[in-house]
Formats: sequence, structure tokens, C-alpha cells
Amino acid sequence: MTTPFSRGFHGRKRSEASAERLPPGQYEERGFPVLSAGPTPHLTTANWDFTIVGSNGRKISWTWDEFQALPHQRVTRDIHCVTKWSKFDTTWEGISIDTLLGEASTRGVTRSPYAMAVCEGGYTTNVAVADMTDGKAMVAFQFDDAPLHSEHGGPARLLVPHLYFWKSAKWIRQLHLLDAEEPGFWEVNGYHIRGDPWREQRYTGDP
Repeated sequence: MTTPFSRGFHGRKRSEASAERLPPGQYEERGFPVLSAGPTPHLTTANWDFTIVGSNGRKISWTWDEFQALPHQRVTRDIHCVTKWSKFDTTWEGISIDTLLGEASTRGVTRSPYAMAVCEGGYTTNVAVADMTDGKAMVAFQFDDAPLHSEHGGPARLLVPHLYFWKSAKWIRQLHLLDAEEPGFWEVNGYHIRGDPWREQRYTGDP
């Protein structure tokens, strides 16, 4: 298949120490590259809110202060970008998707098998709910014990670290629960519908 996108940077030599932690085709990155589909929004906590919309049309929203009042979770995870860099031992703090869906259920929001993350500026990405529950994902607002910078998705981004990092959508504002899977921005444009780095699911047609 021909795709309009490069398959990313050329690989670098994998050290023996990191080889077991690197998915196929990845190299270890010590910095934190900034890659975005458009300009960086500059949101403040005063004008940020987050909404979950159920497939039944019911919804629940939180202001920044209401969001911060929910139970926090802190995790340390490796992350893997589709452009072939991986960064080890990144530490995040936020609200788990399990907590958010639990709160949503109390408002009658229907749990569905699929979701679409909708971000400031219109970017979208699809993620199966099974890939976000049981401790697998959060809406993160801190990175390395500091508020998340705008260039990295602040004030809050989706974090789904076991999938390629384009699924960890920056500047998230809504999560739409869906009964049927729908592709998001990059998925429509040739990226894989799921994006498992250990299976090298970079592009449509990858296994």
C-alpha cells in the first residue's frame, strides 16, 4: 500500500540494556520530541473543561477544579511514538479512565465498546474502551511532577501508553463513547486503527 506519510526516522542501534523494552523498529530517545498535527493551542485551566458523551446522548462534564477533586493516579510508563522513538520511565499524574467512566455511569452515560477522543482544535483519535480501562489509561495533567506544558498537550492530554503515542491525544476536551468503531484524524489518513507498537501496527494494512 502507498501512504502519504513517511515511516518515520531511520532506526538507531539498540543497546543490549534497552533491547527488551523497545518494540520492533524503535530506538531509545532521551529527550521528548514535539510532534503535532497542527498549531499548539494555549489553553488555561480557567477555560478548560472535560466532557464524556455516551452513545445514548447523556453526558457529564467537569471544570478544572471539579476534575482536580477526583481521585488522582500516578504512573510510570514507557511511551512509544510511531515515528520510531521510545522514551523510558515517564511519570504522569492524572485521573484514570476507570474513575471517569465510573463517574459517568452515575449520570446515566451508557458504557460502549469504543470511544473517540476529541481535542481542542478538532483533532480526533479512536481508542477501544478495552484499551483504556483496567488501569491502562488516564487523562494526565502532570508530567515529571510538573504541570503539563502546552507543547506536550497541557493542560491535559489522554495517556494510553501501551499504544503508539498518537493515541495519547493532546489537549483533550471530550471523550465520545460509541457503539461502533470510527476512525479518527490519522486513522482516516492511513494510520492503523489500533496502533500496537509491539505488533508494529503503524499503518493501515499492518497486521
